[in-house]
Amino acid sequence: MGLKKFRPLTPSLRFKIASDNSDITTDKPEKSLVTSTKSSGGRNNSGKMTMRYIGGGHKKQYRIIDFKREKDGIEGTVKTVEYDPNRTARIALVVYKDGEKRYIIAPQGLKVGQKVMSGSKATPEVGNTLFLSDVPLGTIIHNIELRPGQGAALARSAGSYAQLTAREGKYAVLRMPSGELRMILITCKATVGAVSNPDHNLEVHGKAGRKRWLGVRPRTRPVAMNPVDHPMGGGEGRASGGHPRSRKGLPAKGFKTRYKSKASNKHIIERRKK
Repeated sequence: MGLKKFRPLTPSLRFKIASDNSDITTDKPEKSLVTSTKSSGGRNNSGKMTMRYIGGGHKKQYRIIDFKREKDGIEGTVKTVEYDPNRTARIALVVYKDGEKRYIIAPQGLKVGQKVMSGSKATPEVGNTLFLSDVPLGTIIHNIELRPGQGAALARSAGSYAQLTAREGKYAVLRMPSGELRMILITCKATVGAVSNPDHNLEVHGKAGRKRWLGVRPRTRPVAMNPVDHPMGGGEGRASGGHPRSRKGLPAKGFKTRYKSKASNKHIIERRKK
């Protein structure tokens, strides 16, 4: 896995930095694990645009990912490592001993032919899914459940990971990708290792058209709008927009939007770093 730069044969190639895809082993997904999706274009069921700057983009098929990893005690073999257009991380096709095939989020260092397992019998090796009660302290983990049996909800994007720092009674203390220290039940599952494709944040599109392929339309700056369209719009000439805020008037740049009475606040030991 690495990055490649391009000779400036065209203006768009001058600054383009893309993945070399050296970790991908096939370009054909497993047919039984693929389903069609319909793009909304940012519209709701009555056709009204509810999310701006969404539309177009290349047609995609959704790969069904096993986030629960509930095939405990059954060994699986990694058959391929693939690109997934629906996420930043790579995915791996695992074939289990009973013949079933499933996609998982590929961690860094996962190779074709490697064995993976989940459950209490699994060893703390890359790609294996264990209960937090069985993970050694200090281990790098990803695909973490928030509630037992819910399926992975935390640390799923490219290059992200959390670290198990301590265990206190029925809770494990994790340092999240944001820097937050948080308690999660030790009966929740997590996968050992960090998520693949860690260089994703270093990629540069190089041209607006590549963003359009991803289904992202041009974004208008709030200060360029009229007062009727945005609180930061209006003014003569290049007047600034005053205090930065959202279209609904909520202040940005540090304004806290989390509910003070949120039930999970008691599980947060230390807030994320600003």
